[in-house]
Amino acid sequence: MRDLLKECISEESGFVELRYHHKESRSFFAEKGRVESTALRKRTGIGVRVLENGTWGFASTSELDKSSIQNAILTAKKAAKLSSSLRSEKIPTLPRADFFVGDRIGTGIEDFRNRTLEEKLKLVLDVQTKAQKSSPNLQSVGCGYSEIYEEKSIVTTDGADSFFSIVRPEFRVNAVAKENGKMESGSHSIGVTGGWDCLFRTQNPDQISEEACKTAIDLLKSTLPEGGLSTVILSPSIVGLLVHEAIGHTVEADFVLSGSVAKGKIGQRVGSDLVSLADSGVSEYYEGAGGTIPVDDEGILPQKTMIIENGILKSYLHNRETAAKFGVSPTGSARAWEYSDVPLIRMRNTFLLPGDSSLDEMISNTKDGYFLDGPKNGQADATGEFMFAVQKAYRIKNGKITELLKGVTVSGLAFDVLQNVDMVSKEFKWDLGSGHCGKGQPAKVDAGGPYVRTKVLLGGK
Repeated sequence: MRDLLKECISEESGFVELRYHHKESRSFFAEKGRVESTALRKRTGIGVRVLENGTWGFASTSELDKSSIQNAILTAKKAAKLSSSLRSEKIPTLPRADFFVGDRIGTGIEDFRNRTLEEKLKLVLDVQTKAQKSSPNLQSVGCGYSEIYEEKSIVTTDGADSFFSIVRPEFRVNAVAKENGKMESGSHSIGVTGGWDCLFRTQNPDQISEEACKTAIDLLKSTLPEGGLSTVILSPSIVGLLVHEAIGHTVEADFVLSGSVAKGKIGQRVGSDLVSLADSGVSEYYEGAGGTIPVDDEGILPQKTMIIENGILKSYLHNRETAAKFGVSPTGSARAWEYSDVPLIRMRNTFLLPGDSSLDEMISNTKDGYFLDGPKNGQADATGEFMFAVQKAYRIKNGKITELLKGVTVSGLAFDVLQNVDMVSKEFKWDLGSGHCGKGQPAKVDAGGPYVRTKVLLGGK
């Protein structure tokens, strides 16, 4: 396919980018002792971008022959010419970039191909059936497995020339428990880039199920917290949600240009000295982070970008266009969900760097506070203000974890929370690899970090 794409742009004089994308997605879900749903979806085509008269033109085609691709190039050029007169600020040129040239075959591809349909169906059905029988308090248990396999080739007239393939499996269990008219829910999900050995590296399917069910059952006997400004220890899953939703989006350069809270703050202090934040297309510390990409959708190597270093804001996330505006290098952050989508600036794997403390030290040094684990849902906006619901919250009294609490929410301003960080653990975990990030189109991302002690506004009674 790369040879065909290169042939199609060989006679082009301006900037042309061709992106071949083949995607297969499968999902299986079991509940009530039977497989409730299965789905298979395949999409293949080529996205075309041109830079003409200082503006972008985009088109796509599902026909994979030379004539159709060339027609799509012409359509994109016409679109650029028509919209050029409406664009007040022209794109003069694109900056040079560190393109990847060659092939990259992702880990776990062979494992993915060798797993049969029957094996995947049996997985969700066996786990669900076993979990449902584990306790009379369980009202319902649902178990799901999904996977996405992708192949991409990206070529441009200024040097990109790459092919890669990846697979991303996910596994999740949702449980609802009931007792004396009270109902509580628990869930646990994981998602990685790689094969099943990576997906179930730290927990096997039954252990994932047991954790979700235990959470739902334990919450039946939990109470509400008092609420108010509180000292909290955030688990890697909550840290990941915070840095992705409340900070990561504010440093995407297109949002910065629209006036996010991070605008104009390069070089300023936004966190304590213990806070260093990065976003990387590589799975740092260990393999398998769910947002890993070998090449971004402009053909650029997606290296680690230090966003905050020792509390100082150092960089935004850029595609080639915004990199030109800010006079910096692109960060390899351009991503498109399918061939018919325009690449947008997106996060990949966003994380706080680990520190020097241990989790045990953090708990023992906390006289009065809370340990928060397991994000449920939440929202954040361009000001960095956020509110998240927490699945499990434990009271800490005199350096010891005590009772489990329910109905806990945390809120605040993200940069204020970073300023209040006074302990960061050595332990590190990716913990947000399942599901999708939304920004006009979905994207597979991951986020995480160490355990972090800080202050937040806790919602309760």
